[in-house]
Amino acid sequence: MGKIIIVASGKGGTGKTTVTANIGAALAMRGNLVALVDMDMGCRNLDITLGLESSIVYDIFDVIEENCDLDEALIKDTRYENLYFIPAPQTRDTSSVEDEAVKGIWEKLSSRFDYCLVDPPAGIDGGFLYAASAILVTMPEVTALRDGDRAISVLEDMGIEDVRVVINRVRSDMIDKGIMMNMDDCVDMLGVPVLGIVPDDEELMVAALKGTLAVSAENSRAGQAFLNIAARLMGEEVPIMEFDEK
Repeated sequence: MGKIIIVASGKGGTGKTTVTANIGAALAMRGNLVALVDMDMGCRNLDITLGLESSIVYDIFDVIEENCDLDEALIKDTRYENLYFIPAPQTRDTSSVEDEAVKGIWEKLSSRFDYCLVDPPAGIDGGFLYAASAILVTMPEVTALRDGDRAISVLEDMGIEDVRVVINRVRSDMIDKGIMMNMDDCVDMLGVPVLGIVPDDEELMVAALKGTLAVSAENSRAGQAFLNIAARLMGEEVPIMEFDEK
């Protein structure tokens, strides 16, 4: 059975959707069959991040309401042989989704895919009681970390005990100036294991403009960080990147 992983955040603006897309692509590049599911209903952005907005016919709510089957809703990303995507609707919200209906979709996905990464609303909402693990995306700022700490409590209350953190958009020059918190303080504040640290990288913005992903860009430090995160998810021991460049 494959793994269902919630990619969560305590607040908006942490780069959660970008992290979801790049980790998913990195896992696919390493030979895993991967499904990315956008559950941020009413505020979907994963389709734009992947550059697949023009390919949408059905969404996750169509599957829940049985307007289509799972295969009809799955969109294959032609750039990555093993990467698939299910969009969220633009006019519904998670309050109208019953946990049992979502559980059935998770069971189908986990029977077919090695990894299913779910992009929920910021702050987390319903429909995730059946996930086995979660990745919390935050930034080295006090407000983001405080909201992230609350999100960890929500995830643990849901029964998700395997929670790891990705600290995103890290800039060593701002840490040196005391504008951003250092990584040790971030870890102490959250109290969960670090899955990865992603540097603030111009290539992330360049990729977004091109409709591509940093994980496929040569010389992208953020892309390398995502590849490292994928390796750790697969059980490999990979050192955390150093951020000593100014």
